[in-house]
Amino acid sequence: MAAFVVRKVGSGLLAPRNGATLQKVQNFSTSRAWTKSQKLATAGGLVIGGAGALLFALDQSVSASGTEVHPTEMPWSHKGVFNSLDHAGIRRGYEVYKQVCAACHSMRFLAYRNLVGVSHTEAEAKAEAAEIMVKDGPDEAGNYFMRPGKLSDYFPSPYPNEEAARAANNGAYPPDLSYIALARHGGEDYLFALLTGYVDAPAGIVLREGQYYNPYFPGGAISMAQALYNEAAEYSDGTPPTASQLAKDVSTFLVWSADPCHDERKRMGIKSLGILLVLGSLAYYIKRHKWAALKTRKISFYPKQK
Repeated sequence: MAAFVVRKVGSGLLAPRNGATLQKVQNFSTSRAWTKSQKLATAGGLVIGGAGALLFALDQSVSASGTEVHPTEMPWSHKGVFNSLDHAGIRRGYEVYKQVCAACHSMRFLAYRNLVGVSHTEAEAKAEAAEIMVKDGPDEAGNYFMRPGKLSDYFPSPYPNEEAARAANNGAYPPDLSYIALARHGGEDYLFALLTGYVDAPAGIVLREGQYYNPYFPGGAISMAQALYNEAAEYSDGTPPTASQLAKDVSTFLVWSADPCHDERKRMGIKSLGILLVLGSLAYYIKRHKWAALKTRKISFYPKQK
């Protein structure tokens, strides 16, 4: 009788329960069906990743198929995260623009007041503005008149309209230089390379009348003649006006004109990093202080003594 009971109990314990076992396996399985949101998220990630890879491949193919020479990356003093623009270079670059570039190119988005505190004092900027004559009016009689420039006036354009500019430059329109450093791939590296990169056209390259060869310009044929030579401009601070120095300073000036908040942006970045460091350290200390009791607690089990 005892042996019969043992066999019945053992068979009951060892009897397979397929339904319950399968349910447990399914509960712990990682191959369950995805939800709709998971499918959408995965599909969106694949689409975005594929589009990004395609755009990168197209950009690389276009860059590789271009006929222009890519400029060398120069060690500019303002390239670093914590480096500001060379303000003495900005002043010299303004002098280069005024003496050389302003004959053909406008900077209609830059006013003389923008020079104050950056490259010139207020008195110097007023003197620079007073050198130009601005059409103003009407007066009490309804007539327009010419007056000396003020700080609020913008840099004058060398031509009254686009048609006059094209007529004076063999059909080519000199671009406005206010944001040229941001509008050209390569920024100041491209500007410096373009200004100093004029060479004779190689064999097989035919240039039309009024065109010059510059390997850094798309297509190589450019309508702007080489403008910067040694002593092409004079510096008020006595810096030797070599062609490379002129190109470097005017490139720095154009970087500032395209991004006048360059130094302020980096200054605010440094302040923000300092604030984040202080607040992060404080948050870490408070977290350790508040969680110390929970992290270091010890749970002990003491069974009841009989």
